[in-house]
Amino acid sequence: MVKKIAFLFPGQGSQSVGMGKDLCESFESANMVFKTADEVLGKSISRICFEGPEEDLKQTVNTQPAIVTTSIAALEAFRSELNITPDFVAGHSLGEYCAMYTAGVMNLQTTLKAIQKRAELMGQTKGGSMAAILNASEEQLKAGLEEGSKVGYVDVANYNSPAQVVITGDSDAVKAAGDYMLANGVRRVVPLAVSGAFHSKFMEGAGKEFAGFVSNLELNDAKLPVITNVDAQMTTKANDFREKMPKQISSSVHWTQTIQKMVEEGVDTFVEIGPGKVLAGLNKKIAPETTVYNIFDKASLEATVAALKEQMAGV
Repeated sequence: MVKKIAFLFPGQGSQSVGMGKDLCESFESANMVFKTADEVLGKSISRICFEGPEEDLKQTVNTQPAIVTTSIAALEAFRSELNITPDFVAGHSLGEYCAMYTAGVMNLQTTLKAIQKRAELMGQTKGGSMAAILNASEEQLKAGLEEGSKVGYVDVANYNSPAQVVITGDSDAVKAAGDYMLANGVRRVVPLAVSGAFHSKFMEGAGKEFAGFVSNLELNDAKLPVITNVDAQMTTKANDFREKMPKQISSSVHWTQTIQKMVEEGVDTFVEIGPGKVLAGLNKKIAPETTVYNIFDKASLEATVAALKEQMAGV
């Protein structure tokens, strides 16, 4: 039996050329999402998702709306096959917009307009870099950040799992922090291929500009709790989302804490909806005792629907 269920939505880095194509061809509900996205965004985001080229898909201004469109298309296809309301929703960085859509905070058009503006502002912000730190202890991470801070600004972008943290900031400071950790027992530091230092103070200007944009958006109170990145807390009030959306661009993504919060609230089943399996992999490190399903294409959707029907029936 399912105790409580949560839907999760992936962030940047989960994209791949071809994503969403068979969902669009197999489910009218998914096809309508892609059609709406092409109209609202004023460009063929469906072509970029289905055909690429990868160089176009990798550009932040395309990546963010592409992942959101694909994830929402997968959600609507899933909803058309199984009428299930989650107890909680959450999304990793840009995935939070899919979570807000699922909870009724924004309609599809508003969600697409918001993510397009966010992507434009973040894509325009240059400078800095990011790196993933694997299997570092809290002490090793703290010492590395202190060492990097002697060179310049460095901070934590993402608390992805107990085994993975992403750091962000001045390129020299990120490198110095990573080199120090490698020299002091941390096994792997992976520089990330990103256009800038996301979730850092480099993004504060983009966040301020986005705040002006968000102030005019039509937002509703959520119909179910969204666990937000900036604080890993349950959020339902429209004004709280309006305040947190700009902050999220420059603040750390508390993903480990988000999953832990939902587990504390009784969630035992997670469904990752959108391209890739990144969040499912992180979940195995954060909450290995929980069940995780993926929906990213027709086959995975059908398998998840069948498994959930069995689980809900107590088989």
